[in-house]
Amino acid sequence: MVCRSNHKLAAKFRKAAAQLPNLVRAVFMVWEATRGWTLAWGLLVVLQGLLPVANVWLLKVLVDGLAAAVGSGQPAPRFRSLLLVIVAMAAVTLVADALRSLTIWIRTAQSGLFQDHLKHLIQQKSMELDLAFYESAEFFDRLYRAQFEAGYRPMILLENLGSLAQNGITLVAMAAVLLQFGPWLPLILIVSTLPAFCVVLRQNLREHELWLRTTVDERKSRYYDWVMTSRETAAELRVFELGSHFSALFRTLREALRRDRLALTRNRALADLGARIVGLLITGAAMAWMVWRVLLGAITLGDLALFYQAFNQGKQMMGGLLENVGQIYSNSLFLENLFEFFRLEPGIREPERPVSAPAPLREGIRFRHVAFRYPASEKWALGDFSLTVPAGKMVALVGPNGAGKSTVIKLLCRLYDPEAGQVELDGVDLRSIPLRELQDNITILFQEPVKYSAMVHENIGYGELGKMKDSAAVEVAARRAGADGFIERFPDRYDTLLGKWFEGGIDLSAGEWQRIALARAFLRQSPILILDEPTSSMDSWAEADWLGRLRGLAQGRTAILITHRFTTAMRADMIHVMENGGIVESGTHEELLRQGGRYAESWRRQMRNLDRDSTPEP
Repeated sequence: MVCRSNHKLAAKFRKAAAQLPNLVRAVFMVWEATRGWTLAWGLLVVLQGLLPVANVWLLKVLVDGLAAAVGSGQPAPRFRSLLLVIVAMAAVTLVADALRSLTIWIRTAQSGLFQDHLKHLIQQKSMELDLAFYESAEFFDRLYRAQFEAGYRPMILLENLGSLAQNGITLVAMAAVLLQFGPWLPLILIVSTLPAFCVVLRQNLREHELWLRTTVDERKSRYYDWVMTSRETAAELRVFELGSHFSALFRTLREALRRDRLALTRNRALADLGARIVGLLITGAAMAWMVWRVLLGAITLGDLALFYQAFNQGKQMMGGLLENVGQIYSNSLFLENLFEFFRLEPGIREPERPVSAPAPLREGIRFRHVAFRYPASEKWALGDFSLTVPAGKMVALVGPNGAGKSTVIKLLCRLYDPEAGQVELDGVDLRSIPLRELQDNITILFQEPVKYSAMVHENIGYGELGKMKDSAAVEVAARRAGADGFIERFPDRYDTLLGKWFEGGIDLSAGEWQRIALARAFLRQSPILILDEPTSSMDSWAEADWLGRLRGLAQGRTAILITHRFTTAMRADMIHVMENGGIVESGTHEELLRQGGRYAESWRRQMRNLDRDSTPEP
């Protein structure tokens, strides 16, 4: 049993020692972000550590002076010197209060600067990582932990270090005072606080283990809360009466989380009470010994007051010191999650020997025997896939959902790299082209464009940041996309705020948002154009207008068009029919109809549906 306890204790200390690199890194991050404020804070820590000793010593002088004055029978002559001691004690207290207020101000400035700095680092790391990370629930667990801890853990850790330093300075000074009464008294201080330290260390480890265990449930509860309060879900929840269902899920999760937290808090309170009782018994024994020495005449009443204050404050400092160590250990455990997130590395690497992207394209885009699976998936999204998109031509990819069409454009944008084969521009492997240069050569209009809560000119300008302030270019792009009609009706035209995130914003229909995204594509004059279901959110009138603009958008570019609508696909120079990660048919619209295969069959079905939908009801 003793051996097992020793092993557990050794394991805890090994785990604590393993957190030292995280501790050092966290302090360095704080220093990097708030150097001047950190220096000022460190100076205040030292001053506040020394002030309690001054007050304890002044109390001894006051008590001994009072005893001498009473014993002499002439207290009046000594009153002036005692009054000076009282004034000095008041001055020390006032300085301590002023330093505490100054520390709060400095800590507020320091905390704000560092939190913004750390959030910036998390945002940068999130944007640096590949799209593959966003397909993993484990990544979102890590991101949640990093974001949740970023707001306060490092600053709490710094505060713990400051308290540790301040309590340490005070403790050393108090120990020096106690040594005159006996060399064993500082040891008594340590022994009286060890039980409390063990409780803190053990409970902080359990708290961290609980937090890790409940991360998924915490994220689920936040998701249910979002579902019940989000604008995006409000209509459907009411129509399908789902509110009570999600409310029940939320309450069940929160009840379980509260139960676990209360159990942990109860156990800690009981253990803490036991540790305090042990410490109190040791303190009482030491105090009784000192009172006995006063009765024997070995020490004065001032010495007793000095001992009581020094021992009591020393015990508090020692308890605070060990608690600071426990909190530092606990916060270091939590910081491990933050630094674990920072250690994530993107799988998409920059080339060691970069080659410039071909400009302009002369041959085109080529997929050579490409094979690809999404992370954690056994199914091949593309298998031995080959495709050529001639320079200056428009190629359409059609096929059912899951055929691999969107995977093609993700590989072309190097959001992923293939497991086998290669993707080329004029024979140059994409992996040889610097990533930023490659993506600068591509314009993509996604099926679900981002609805930025920003002004109209900003929404369009995000297509090419360098042109955002060029109002003429922005307006030309809007006109070419057919968005100028509804923009002109807005109260502030291109300075109108879009979206409902902020007051005064105007929401758009799905088709209007699509046209704003299309204007972004017109603004960005890159040589490669990718359109992913560009008319999916448009009605038939808007689609007919948009198709008339398609050739203008693609003119002079190498374009890939992904669509389910054959009325859109037929505008392309070449159509490829995809199924199960491969191409099963290729040709122009007329050639594919003559082949009588999958494309022709689907075309006829779409045409019948269109005829039926357009037939007026009797």
